[in-house]
Amino acid sequence: MSFLNIAQSRYTTKKYNSSRKIDDDTIEKLKEIVRLSPSSINSQPWKFTFVADEKIKSRLSEFSFGNREKVLNASHVVVFSVVKDAETFENIKLAHLPEYTAAYYNRVLKPTGDEQIMTWLTSQVYLSLGFFLSATASLGIDSTPMEGIDTKEYDAVLQADDYKTLFAVAIGYRDEEDENQPTLTPKFRLEKDDVIRSI
Repeated sequence: MSFLNIAQSRYTTKKYNSSRKIDDDTIEKLKEIVRLSPSSINSQPWKFTFVADEKIKSRLSEFSFGNREKVLNASHVVVFSVVKDAETFENIKLAHLPEYTAAYYNRVLKPTGDEQIMTWLTSQVYLSLGFFLSATASLGIDSTPMEGIDTKEYDAVLQADDYKTLFAVAIGYRDEEDENQPTLTPKFRLEKDDVIRSI
């Protein structure tokens, strides 16, 4: 399947088939793919937590608002987290990067202050989300990106001390009656001329 076909057929899944699970080999592929996500200056300020345990999914579902059923019925929930602060990034990430990268960070980014640094680091995690959603679709897996969660409660359940939750993605296989799939509800996107300029 071409990438254009994937873009045309991928959609945000609203209803999952709870009895169909993603096999371990495919999950390992997804872990490797998301590990290889691009980031500015190769900063990699993230942690990806793959949750398959039904008890933990059930606990997370309590803090997922309108996404509760998706969390419960999806095969896995993948939680995307960012380092908790600039100091943590400098201590546990920056040390692994080449000297010229650290020099760029210290010269260009650090003077902007912690708030701007965290905005920049958070943006890197969102880059990995786009990469991940495309990867799942290429493997025939359905997905639902979810910002509608209580991130602090997710943190309490997952206990990743140096990281804080930004969002999660439910992954699995659609219920055939999911009304949001493009064969039942055509995708809406703005026309090409409304969003693309050629100069």
